[in-house]
Amino acid sequence: MNRPQDLLESYGASDPLFVVGQWLADADGVLPEPRAMALATVSLRGLPSVRMVLLRGLDARGFTWYTNFSSRKGTELLATPVASLVLHHQGFERQIRAEGPVVVVDRDEANDYFSKRPRGHQLSAWASAQSQPLPVLAELLEREAEAIKRFSGVEVPRPDYWGGFRLEPTVIELWQGRANRLHDRIRFDRTEAGWSVERLQP
Repeated sequence: MNRPQDLLESYGASDPLFVVGQWLADADGVLPEPRAMALATVSLRGLPSVRMVLLRGLDARGFTWYTNFSSRKGTELLATPVASLVLHHQGFERQIRAEGPVVVVDRDEANDYFSKRPRGHQLSAWASAQSQPLPVLAELLEREAEAIKRFSGVEVPRPDYWGGFRLEPTVIELWQGRANRLHDRIRFDRTEAGWSVERLQP
């Protein structure tokens, strides 16, 4: 796959979230799982903890994903509400990095997103005590069957322990591959006046 030849400056954007939106639009329908991102949190012991999640929302406020609040990442984010993330678009030789504080998505927004999930995914949220030990797979399948029976013929409500987090970036770095490893790296830092911009050496 040939990567786009556009330089970052060609977007003429002082807002990096605008460029992120453009890059996601370029990748949607072209790359597999373009919204898969590595999300790094701080463990309860103060150590880095990273996993792959799916970006479920992007707007002027930042990057949004959803999870069980009792999962490992959920408990870590509630205890230490900061994170960093990376989206890597190999086919386009692009990376998007962001870091900053994390907030819990409000109930109405979480309810709206949950209502649009496939029903099987909704039922799984009730069946799985995410990140907790599971002695045998049959136990999880039994809880799924219980959830199917419990909500038969009715809408599946969002569990109180399930919701969203949003990273409100203070730093975003956009990386565009170029020949001979002379890559474009542009770093944006949020200030009171907006975003400051500087180019980094590759």
